[in-house]
Amino acid sequence: MINVALMQLLPEGSMDANMEKAERACLSLDDRDVDVILFPEMWTIGYEFSSVKEMNEKAITVDSVHLKRISELAGRIGKAIGMTALERQGDKLYNSLFLYDRHGRMVLRYSKVHTCDFGDECILEPGEDFYVTDLDTEKGNVKVGAMICYDREFPESARILMLKGAELILVPNACPMEINRLAQLRGRAYENMLGIATVNYPEGKEDCNGHSSAFDGVAYLEDEPGSRDMKILEAPGDEGIYIASFDIEMMRDYREREVHGNAFRHPEKYHLLTDMEVHAPFIRAEKRH
Repeated sequence: MINVALMQLLPEGSMDANMEKAERACLSLDDRDVDVILFPEMWTIGYEFSSVKEMNEKAITVDSVHLKRISELAGRIGKAIGMTALERQGDKLYNSLFLYDRHGRMVLRYSKVHTCDFGDECILEPGEDFYVTDLDTEKGNVKVGAMICYDREFPESARILMLKGAELILVPNACPMEINRLAQLRGRAYENMLGIATVNYPEGKEDCNGHSSAFDGVAYLEDEPGSRDMKILEAPGDEGIYIASFDIEMMRDYREREVHGNAFRHPEKYHLLTDMEVHAPFIRAEKRH
């Protein structure tokens, strides 16, 4: 089992306080059977937007003392940590996830591709691509990718990660997780035959309601009739740490014999998806990127 701790926590109002709370929460898991620790979207600032000037002042770089602290912490407790941040690269701002393995090495750096340009995130730059890494755990390697919140709305996000070999997708979030968004995550797991672990802010954080979740993508078992519920965890709205256990060997066996994912695709017929010259219906005109 690969165990993912979903840190459904309330931010504390400042970056220093947020990072101190993160450290305390991670240390509380020191003697627990946890392989990956994941924080909600843009934890460093608690997903709080202010003026562009203040956002620039709050943004951190990849070599910041705050991320070095997380790297050292991951190595000290021997667990991977997915820390989220408002990141600055030169004069541009990004909504980013940094995954440090149990040795403290940064093995994945992902910036949100589908930024919410209809809202406060319009000041952010979108990421360039989706990435998959081999995450070394005490139980062996797991291929891990990431999406962030609004990326979930686009099937292409999870599909690209599946095509790149992802077995588990980490999803930091900051929005109300209601029945339709939970259904999206279930669908992404089902159609790609992979695990999805989503962590949200709890009730008490504006526009958030908890309900962090995990789906393992295994819809059918050979020795069981009918389909099974792929949801292995749904947290309540309360603040807390919720641990989702993914049976990676069962998931790998399922991929070997089932018909979803990349088994019977016809990519040569999907040209419309990437043809930028086609003006498809139902696309809003006012788009930034």
